Amino acid sequence: MTTPDGHARWVRISHAILGASILTLVFSGFMILLVHPRLYWGKAGNDLMPALIEFPFGARYPGANWDPATPFFDRAGAPFTASRTVEPFNQNGWARSLHFLAAWWLVVPGLIYVAVGISRGHLRRNIVPGATHLAPNALWQDIADHLRLKIPPATGGPQYGVLQRISYSIVIFVASPLIALTGLTMSPAVTAALPFLLDLFGGYQSARTIHFGAFAALILFVFVHVAMVIASGFRKHLRAMTLGG
Repeated sequence: MTTPDGHARWVRISHAILGASILTLVFSGFMILLVHPRLYWGKAGNDLMPALIEFPFGARYPGANWDPATPFFDRAGAPFTASRTVEPFNQNGWARSLHFLAAWWLVVPGLIYVAVGISRGHLRRNIVPGATHLAPNALWQDIADHLRLKIPPATGGPQYGVLQRISYSIVIFVASPLIALTGLTMSPAVTAALPFLLDLFGGYQSARTIHFGAFAALILFVFVHVAMVIASGFRKHLRAMTLGG
């Protein structure tokens, strides 16, 4: 049950666990990306293939630092050498293990949050926007208020506005499941048992790119969320989400 001046205990516990998990995933995910700061589309990707996105950081930037390629045979399409000018930084086994472990602290509490939220009516009552929230006038009014920086003061409870309900619903029902499924798709052990995931996302590299894009959207949401918390009353929000009132 939600009190008028705070959040229910199960919501506060879920929020704390999910927040700690996201911070750990950001750190470990960046360390993984630092090893190979390139994203591809399709089934395979490596330094000898054109990247869909190449990030301007890491020891391999720019151009992956290769020696000039030398063909083995004097004919078109011949295989060629590919020697590095720098040692690749591949000490990321700990980051992958940490990332995989932290992911379960996002998935399992997230599933419990959704299950309890549905059974207790929290999602229907406080999160998912209804027809009145999505009415053009209500939606435009909330957008206009945010553009004018007319941020309503904190209530200390889940009295969310239209844009909050929409953004929370997208995070819960779109971004988070997409992150979890694409993360599982990058595991050969999982796709050996569930090969349809590779077909669903178009291969390992496509899944990695979608995974990064969805997680980047989640991090953008976190930044905006924190900024709105600060703008509308940080102390009251913090007290409501930790002590409950």
